[in-house]
Amino acid sequence: MKKYVLATMNAVQKYIEGEMKTAPEERTREMLSEFETKIAYFQHERLIHLLVTLAFAAFLLFEIFCLFILPVDFLVAGVLLVLIFFGLTVGYVMHYYFLENSVQKMYHMRDDIRAFLNSDKII
Repeated sequence: MKKYVLATMNAVQKYIEGEMKTAPEERTREMLSEFETKIAYFQHERLIHLLVTLAFAAFLLFEIFCLFILPVDFLVAGVLLVLIFFGLTVGYVMHYYFLENSVQKMYHMRDDIRAFLNSDKII
C-alpha cells in the first residue's frame, strides 16, 4: 500500500508540475476525477487502519491489565503477548501516520489542481 500511495502522489505531482500547464482542460478534469476517486479509496484505507490500530492498542492495554491479575504461572505468556501486541501496535501506528500524512498532502494537491482549473490560465 505504501508503494501505491507514493506512486500515486508522485504521478500527480509530476502532472501538476509539468503536463498540467499545457494539457487540455478536459484531460486535467479527467485526471482530477480519477485522483479524487483514489483519495476516497485511501480515506477508506485510513479508516480501516485506524480501527485496527485502536483494536490492537485496546488488546495491548487489556493484556497489560491482565499481567497484574493473572497468577505468576502465566507471567511469561502474558509478557510475550504484551510484547507481540506492542510491536503490532507500533507498526500500525507508524503505517496509520504515513496514511494520514499522505492523504493530507493529497488534499493540497487536489486543491492545487482545482485552483488551476478555476483560474484564467486554462488554454
